[in-house]
Formats: sequence, C-alpha cells, structure tokens
Amino acid sequence: MSTKVEKRILVNVPVSTAYNQWTQFEEFPHFMGGVKSVTQLSDDRLEWVAEIGGVRRQWEAKILEQVPDRKIAWAATEGATNAGAVEFEDVGGGQTSLQLTLEYEPEGIIEKVGDKLNVVDRQAEADLKRFKEFIEDEGYASGAWRGSVSSGAPVGTPGVEDAAGSRGDSGKAGVSGKVAAGVGVAAAAGAAAAMAGSKKDTAEGADVTVTPVESGEPVTVTPIPTDTTTDESVTSGTYAGTAPGTTTGTTAAAGSTGSVADLGDDRIGHAFDQTNGLVDTTGESDETVEGENLSAGERREDDRRPDGGLPPVGGNLGQH
Repeated sequence: MSTKVEKRILVNVPVSTAYNQWTQFEEFPHFMGGVKSVTQLSDDRLEWVAEIGGVRRQWEAKILEQVPDRKIAWAATEGATNAGAVEFEDVGGGQTSLQLTLEYEPEGIIEKVGDKLNVVDRQAEADLKRFKEFIEDEGYASGAWRGSVSSGAPVGTPGVEDAAGSRGDSGKAGVSGKVAAGVGVAAAAGAAAAMAGSKKDTAEGADVTVTPVESGEPVTVTPIPTDTTTDESVTSGTYAGTAPGTTTGTTAAAGSTGSVADLGDDRIGHAFDQTNGLVDTTGESDETVEGENLSAGERREDDRRPDGGLPPVGGNLGQH
C-alpha cells in the first residue's frame, strides 16, 4: 500500500532562482536532512542515497518531465519504489510557490513503522523549510540547468505505478548505523535482564563468596547460607529507617544476652563503666553484692584524702 505526501511552501525569491537551485541535485545534501548524496548520471538519470527514519536507501530515478521554471517529475527505476513532482509557480512580488508531491511504498518492518509515524511526511516538510532558508539566505542560485526533458505528452504527477520497475527491489535497502547500534544495545540489555532473572531464579538472590586463587587454578565459589530467622525487634521495625524483616549491623548470636562477654574476646576481662570509659572495680560494675550496695557517694568519700582534696589524675597535679 502506498503513501502520498503533499507539501507546499512560499519562497521569497523569484521563480527562476528557486527553479535553478532545485536543478542542482547534487547539492541537495546541503539543505535536505534526509538526503545523503545525489549523483547525476545523465540529464535524466539520478542516483540517490537517503536516510529517513533510521533506514538507509539507495535507488536510481528517471526524470520523466522537466520544464524550466515550472516542473520536474520523476519515478524510481530500482532500489526504492517512489515517484513524484516538484512544481514552481510565480505568485508575483518576487515570490515563488513550491509544491512537492511524493508517493512511495514502504518496504520492511522499519519503513512500515516509520510510515505509521509519518516520518517521511515530517522529513519532507523539514527539507522544504531548509531549502527556503538556504535560497533566501543566498539570494541567488549556485547553478542552473535550463534544459527540458519530456518523452511526449505531459506526464502529470507520477505515482508509484510509474515506478513499477522498482517494486520489491530491496537489494539496496539497509538499516543505518545508528539504528543498528540501537538494536545491538537493546539486545544486550535484554540478554543482561534475562541472565539476571536466571540467576535470581536459580540462586534465590543468595550472596556468594569468591576465594582468590593463583593464576591457572580453578576458582572456588562458595554460597553463603542465608539465615531465614529474624529478630523480633527487627521484624517489627524497631530500627528506624529499616524495612521490616531486614537486619542492620551486628546481630547477637542465638541465646546471647547481649553483654560484652558474648563477644568471646579474651582480651576483655570485665565490663566497662559507660559513663567515663574507665574500669570500675569497686562499684556497681564489679558484679559483687558489696559493689552493688556501695553508692557512688560513699565511694567518692572513701577516695578523698585526709586534706579533703581529690587525688590528681596520673599522680601529678596540674597534668592531664
């Protein structure tokens, strides 16, 4: 099924200037974003390379009718099925109305998707605007070909039926490098997602520890068992900012009372007085009945010297 695009634009230059510039086909890439190159093989044969919507196409076209200051009509002979015409009209005041009519048949999934998104329609409109800016900025044509091409009676506006010889000829079609790269990235992302899902399904997200070995030796990967038991205070969300069912920091071993002795460090022989960081051997922390019953005030009284002063720190008065 073919698609037809029709665009009109008003150019602020005389009709002969607009027409002369349009005949310089090989300069199309300067102002047509979708055109990569145009090679004039003869007065009535052109070779095109274009990239529209990420699809790179190469084709040959034959000029069916060309009338100076009025019309250029063409149809593809191979590579991509398209045909159309550009008509010029002098509207006075040094202005020209330019009418573009293009009919084409999208081939392949990418072109068909692009057709649904009106990619060619938008490209044609943008190219005409760039042509207008280009010729108006210059004010004159970079060249001209004033010859005529016609095989007899006027051909009107050619359609895809006039390009029947190119129908199904997709040998010169291809995907652009940008699209190919995008497809590659998408495929890599999909593969990575699939691998991640596979790991989760088989290992249940368990952590593993990798034991370093010398070069040339096999690497041993040992799964770390996941403890499914949870502390009740953690599960209930006791720790602020921690999701229920998760653990934070060091968790006491099973049956632990939570004391320092549970750490099993032989270097620690007694508890610490958390008020000043010093070891308390006579007060509440010495784990004796006498210590528990001895008040802090009584201990301070015992520590006082006969002169009523407190013993200096480190044995030297005035030193810290």
